[in-house]
Amino acid sequence: MSSSTGRSAVSSGLAAGPTAARPSVIQLVFREKAALYAAYMPLFSDGGLFVPTTREYRLGEEIYLLFSLPGDPQRYPVAGKVGWVTPANASGGRTQGVGVRFPTDEKTRMLRAKIEEILGTSIASAKPTQTI
Repeated sequence: MSSSTGRSAVSSGLAAGPTAARPSVIQLVFREKAALYAAYMPLFSDGGLFVPTTREYRLGEEIYLLFSLPGDPQRYPVAGKVGWVTPANASGGRTQGVGVRFPTDEKTRMLRAKIEEILGTSIASAKPTQTI
């Protein structure tokens, strides 16, 4: 995604070891609150993020996210799992990608609280997101 649109920038790569495949590493930069709102997935009990990608993933597959939030230069690492898949050519013109479910741990609970603090009252908006 282009930074000129104010949406999130995404890059991904697959690291593979000599004996077993490792989780994908995906980097995201949320420059604006609207992009974070569109990607945030509160329907997961511990939170999660939608990641636009053309790569095929399976539910439960591990993904390592490294992302930054609007107005915050820190990069946050999260080792999550695929909990949502939007396939290519999905109805409603939805963007192809995956929803990455955050793990259940204290560090991630604090990160979810930070995201929800940034989103504020917009989290309860009826405005569509990239998933629902």
